[in-house]
Amino acid sequence: MILNIDHVTIVVRDLAEAKAFFGLLGFVQDKSVVISGDRFSRYMGVPQIEAEHVTLVSAQKPRFEIQLLRYLKPEQLAETDVKNLAKPGFNHICFAVTDLDGEVRRLVDRGVVLRNEVMDFHDRKLVFLSGPEGITVELAEWHT
Repeated sequence: MILNIDHVTIVVRDLAEAKAFFGLLGFVQDKSVVISGDRFSRYMGVPQIEAEHVTLVSAQKPRFEIQLLRYLKPEQLAETDVKNLAKPGFNHICFAVTDLDGEVRRLVDRGVVLRNEVMDFHDRKLVFLSGPEGITVELAEWHT
């Protein structure tokens, strides 16, 4: 039986930028290690892996982690279509908020770029943000 989402892992080139972005969403650093060696290579399926692995956590319960990986070895592959939400594979992650308009103002004032205008859809207000490495992050405020 599935209990809840545990974590999402994002490969980044700029750890400081990614930590700052997710810090604006309330995540704080919990751990930072370098992963490498045969065990991690087998587990990840990445030969000769060496990567900085930073775990960010939110104060909300249940615990949810954003895990950031910055590869030192092998060289990172370019993701040319990360911003294209029509491509197959991972699309975006969404966080529920209590005051979408307030969050949007706060984030835009700190340089976060919106991908679209705020809209109403399926009993909630929604907006897409441009996140680290061009990933899409969504915020949703449920109507009460």
